[in-house]
Amino acid sequence: MSQDTIESRVARIIADQFGGLKLADIDPDMKLRDDLGADSLDSIEIVLALEEEFGVPIADDDCAACPTVGELQQLLVKLQEAVA
Repeated sequence: MSQDTIESRVARIIADQFGGLKLADIDPDMKLRDDLGADSLDSIEIVLALEEEFGVPIADDDCAACPTVGELQQLLVKLQEAVA
């Protein structure tokens, strides 16, 4: 799976989580908490959706180290490369 595909799928999951957002509104520099208003429940739901979408487990520490959309996208790229 290409990096662009992974990044697009991560952005779609985040846009879906925050209902009113369009995919085009998601920017890699957006902070999940500060810009999107994600709370702990949103974070859990995003992680669960990503794990289901990509079929890889995401450690809590890894997720906590990704405050922006772009960092979360890069984490998923690395996790996908590790299982490929």
